[in-house]
Amino acid sequence: LHVTLGAEFEPQPGDLNLIRASSTTGKVTSTKLRTMVINPTYLAQRTRQSVNWTDCKRRVLWSYREWIRSAPEIQTMYSLNIPVPQLRTKMRQEFERHRYVNQMGVVDMLLFQSHAEFQETLNYWKQLPHVLKYFRADEDPNARLPQNFMSGFLEASSSFFPQVHLI
Repeated sequence: LHVTLGAEFEPQPGDLNLIRASSTTGKVTSTKLRTMVINPTYLAQRTRQSVNWTDCKRRVLWSYREWIRSAPEIQTMYSLNIPVPQLRTKMRQEFERHRYVNQMGVVDMLLFQSHAEFQETLNYWKQLPHVLKYFRADEDPNARLPQNFMSGFLEASSSFFPQVHLI
């Protein structure tokens, strides 16, 4: 089957044309898909240590604002059926979890982790379950962390290996 494509099938920058030709009818169809340009250095930053507490606070506020501003984009990118205010509330809760950290090195490490998470989220390197894991405790009241390592290990082991009762 030889197909000649007209001007309507010209690829545009950022589009991917999937061209299908039916062998029985000879009809040519084209489907345009939006593709995302993969740029691993998008949002990349060099790691650095804070000079003093003022610098540290400024960097935390900058990171917090960056997350809050990106909430609508994250919602559309991952097709979440969670309202933007709820996303922003969860982001605030994640920052509030570490509110009373009083060692500058720990704050710098948390900032690095926050930015790595931000970069992975906005570069679409995560899948939907990775984003929804933050909302699991809100949705499922049984979703909780174990009290300690041993109870979590035994709980997971008992669910993975069913107990066999010998008579």
